[in-house]
Amino acid sequence: MADRFDYLVVGSGAAGLSFALAVAEHGSVGVVTKKESAESNTNYAQGGIAAVVDKADSVEAHVQDTLIAGAGLCDEEVVRLVVQEGPRRIAELEAQGADFSKRGKALHLGREGGHSAHRIVHAADATGREVERTLLDQARAHPNIQLFEYHYVVELITEHHLGEVVSRDKPARHCYGAYVLDEDAGQVHRVLAKVTMLATGGAGRVYLHTTNPAIATGDGIAMAYRAKARIANMEFVQFHPTSLYHPDADSFLISEAVRGHGALLRNTDGERFMPSYDERAELAPRDIVARAIDDQLKQRGDAFVYLDITHESRDELMGHFPTIYEECQSHGLDMSTDLIPVVPAAHYVCGGVVTDVDAQTSIHGLLACGEVTYTGLHGANRLASNSLLEALVLSQRAVASALRQAGERSFEDAVPEWDDSGTEYPAEWVLVSHNRDELRRVMWDYVGIVRSDHRLRRAMRRTRLLYEETEEFYRKSKVSVPVCELRNMIAVAYLIVRSASVRKESRGLHYSTDYPQPVESERHPTFI
Repeated sequence: MADRFDYLVVGSGAAGLSFALAVAEHGSVGVVTKKESAESNTNYAQGGIAAVVDKADSVEAHVQDTLIAGAGLCDEEVVRLVVQEGPRRIAELEAQGADFSKRGKALHLGREGGHSAHRIVHAADATGREVERTLLDQARAHPNIQLFEYHYVVELITEHHLGEVVSRDKPARHCYGAYVLDEDAGQVHRVLAKVTMLATGGAGRVYLHTTNPAIATGDGIAMAYRAKARIANMEFVQFHPTSLYHPDADSFLISEAVRGHGALLRNTDGERFMPSYDERAELAPRDIVARAIDDQLKQRGDAFVYLDITHESRDELMGHFPTIYEECQSHGLDMSTDLIPVVPAAHYVCGGVVTDVDAQTSIHGLLACGEVTYTGLHGANRLASNSLLEALVLSQRAVASALRQAGERSFEDAVPEWDDSGTEYPAEWVLVSHNRDELRRVMWDYVGIVRSDHRLRRAMRRTRLLYEETEEFYRKSKVSVPVCELRNMIAVAYLIVRSASVRKESRGLHYSTDYPQPVESERHPTFI
């Protein structure tokens, strides 16, 4: 690959591609993705994009729904900005060729938990796939964009690589690009950039059960943390209440839109239980629904609960939820006649790399956008379908900042090439696979939907041991994706545990049995 770009984009989801297409009009762009270009969290987003496009809806209603879901930790200024710009982004996607579901000539709008109106713009139940297709088609055709599949960013390049000391007291001030592993060739390249955009998505794979694809290992958050960028609110991990419970389903997500369409939650005795937990019942925000299901499982000793939408016809379900219907059918379940076994699974990290509304991190030349970030939009809990909205709005707001910085900066040629002298290919990989499995089990058992000080202390001790073993392995070994991903997962797990340990209350997605109530003095972000 080329050794320098005006703009280096890490990740090929909605945030990364939207940004890449905008800045490509002003310079060279390299988009690096560790799998195929279409493999991203965006591609798996079923629900849709929350946007005020109906005259019966209002910006104020969307803002208030977001603030309520965020449990007092949203930045209202950011919320208003993102919500106000949403309709414009929808119109742009349609102009670019996105084919959203219609009712007649108007957009068909769904409704999901926490929303007071029908405002979910969607493409049946595969909205993310349609957004990804639209953006990727354009990126592949653009002469200024080069896509590098199966290339993995190992580290961000900062002052540390120029021989300067980088520490908590003296953090990095500039990003000069990244060291990128060509997975096929097994070679690490020094790639210089005037501006680097982190759009690496989330970190759901830190947990044993997750709706996220295999790529979601928290790479961007971990790399930014090692570069001493500011991180916030990592204790707020959203667990999607309803992933398909089946040994072969790999926590396939049953979209919240199914509950928005009238599906009911029942325990294994067939009893509907949500009304006894919240007056909004199945349409309560995700944290409430996930905790209710968790409570049912713990009280009853069950492994799953049921989602019931058998009151709808087969044709209706196949029309609105073709992907979900087909997936259930592949496992011997007919949504129109069978109850669907579901269980909560890690879904979305509301914290991440701290940025302003123009995607600027605490390191000059390093921007970030999408799930990898903390912007203040989501607070202590993300309102359904606000994630694609955030990615699309803030990736465009990042453009002006990126153009300004690119115009001010030159390439830093003093950055050394990658040095792997003294390392060798490991004789066995069992440590990596074992430590990865152990980490995910520890996080699921001790840092899941319900936490306690005792569980968090146990998680911290075990995470520390995994860190020490893995770092020793990393120092001795040639660079490989499995080892780098494990390092990143351990770093993200540490950030989640540490953040959860310092919050002495329950708020939004963070619920502690030792501090079961919200505390006004704790109503602030957790910065690291």
